[in-house]
Amino acid sequence: MHDLKGDAKARYVAGMFARIARRYDLLNTVMTGGMHHRWRKTATRMATEGVNGAALDVATGTGDFAFALAKRPGVQSVVGVDFVAEMVALARLKAQRRNASEMVRFAQGDALSLPFPDDTFDCATSGFGMRNVIDVAKAVQEMARVVRPGGKVVILEISPFERDGVIPRLFRFYFHKVVPLVGGMLSGDREAYTYLPRSVDVFLPARELAGLMEEAGLKNVSYHKSGMGSVAIHVGEKVLSS
Repeated sequence: MHDLKGDAKARYVAGMFARIARRYDLLNTVMTGGMHHRWRKTATRMATEGVNGAALDVATGTGDFAFALAKRPGVQSVVGVDFVAEMVALARLKAQRRNASEMVRFAQGDALSLPFPDDTFDCATSGFGMRNVIDVAKAVQEMARVVRPGGKVVILEISPFERDGVIPRLFRFYFHKVVPLVGGMLSGDREAYTYLPRSVDVFLPARELAGLMEEAGLKNVSYHKSGMGSVAIHVGEKVLSS
């Protein structure tokens, strides 16, 4: 599958996520050993410090990151965008069940061409979604474009290890052996649980993702690693207009 490029990869990934949409929350738990709740809390806190307005979550999946943003002080509304219609439908259902439909809205949209004007949101986030877009640089540029000057762009993503050692080897064993086995048994779709761990291997190292954020015009870019180095939370600020 990793030989696929461009639109072919986009169709493959969209089809895969459509198949596993109802098991997506379970997938996150299996992939991260349940730690995604803590990482999400940290990322949303970093994104919303000083925010007083609207937030955007890109590649929102079933909406958990968007709902976490909505709980943050100063956040008045949240929009979650995802490429996969089945994911958006489940996110909307969650919002209805939580009586959150007025504050948290969901829309189908492409991370490479966000359907919003420039300078619309006070912050933009993406959790575990950048590995699956076909042009990470363009996705980062779009997130920066729709954020108002002074706002933040925050990306939470599983990060490939840049050095060998005992811990990287253990994580690779877990991702490539345990995740496909357990995920396949629970969901009946071993292919999806095989693709997602492999997507980590070919994703950008944390320092390269930081470089893309700087190239997109973001300033004060930094990243914090967690999960014994398996996860990175990147933060960048959109420069204030002169």
